[in-house]
Amino acid sequence: MLDTVTRAPSQIRLLFPGLITATLVGVTAQFLSEHYGAPAMLMALLLGLALNFLSEDGSRTAPGIAFTARTVLRLGVALLGVRISVEMLGALGPGLIALTVAGVGATILCGLALARLTGRDWRFGLLTGGSVAICGASAAMAISAILPRHEKSERDLVFTVLAVTVLSTVAMVVYPMISNALGFTAIESGVFLGGTIHDVAQVVGAGFSVGQEAGETATLVKLIRVSMLAPVVLIASLAIRAKGLAATEGARPPLLPGFVLGFVALAALNSMGLIPAELAEAAALLSRWALLISIAAVGIKTSLAKMLEVGPVAIGLLVVETLFIGSFVLTGLHLLD
Repeated sequence: MLDTVTRAPSQIRLLFPGLITATLVGVTAQFLSEHYGAPAMLMALLLGLALNFLSEDGSRTAPGIAFTARTVLRLGVALLGVRISVEMLGALGPGLIALTVAGVGATILCGLALARLTGRDWRFGLLTGGSVAICGASAAMAISAILPRHEKSERDLVFTVLAVTVLSTVAMVVYPMISNALGFTAIESGVFLGGTIHDVAQVVGAGFSVGQEAGETATLVKLIRVSMLAPVVLIASLAIRAKGLAATEGARPPLLPGFVLGFVALAALNSMGLIPAELAEAAALLSRWALLISIAAVGIKTSLAKMLEVGPVAIGLLVVETLFIGSFVLTGLHLLD
């Protein structure tokens, strides 16, 4: 016990330079986002990539950068649970809920199938398919945390986060025009936007650009997709354990990682009305900052030269997955009409 207490200050001193560096990058990214309109996640990634030398072995910042990219990331994902409640589900009705859930599952399967067809690793298919299907950068980071590690893990994660953020920003501009051209009602527009755009921030921006009702519906549908994060991670963990894939490729993954248990627990508490609104807002804000700072750290850990090695096939794979979920939701809306 005494040994643990005496080690704590030295651990803090070891981690502080890297942690404060990632925090400063995140704050800078947020400033650029607020003043120039660029997505904060994208800015954090790009700034981080430019500072890759700070993660080199032997640098004072390397331990803190590694800690932030892993532990702070998991904290941010766990705190996403405060935005989820059972009450959300009743507001849409069974048909639209089923469409949203089916879109998530179908897109993940599409990602795995495309990875197989293009000769990519199954982990890349699950990572990209899950990020497109659920909640973009946040899902990519959560899924990456339970995948067996390999030498290209960091590169694949940064590429996926960068690509889904760019595609989500493009969708935020283009998809409202598509919904208007198709003559969608406010509810239909909200379901389309919330069911297809990757990141929560871009869903909110696209939804409320159409109207108040469309924005509220889009946010609700998006949060239903976010709530799929825990079951998807659980199923992926079970599949990895069942197939013994982790035995030769890294540490055996837990059945359900601690950060996902935290996500589920917070969602359950929020559903029971045990989390005050002010506390839920504070936790959601902390989650957003934790994810922003951690993605800055992930960017710092990643070599841009190595990331560019993914090639055009990987870019095409993510674009096809994005088009797939868009087509799936549009078809579902037509059938439910």
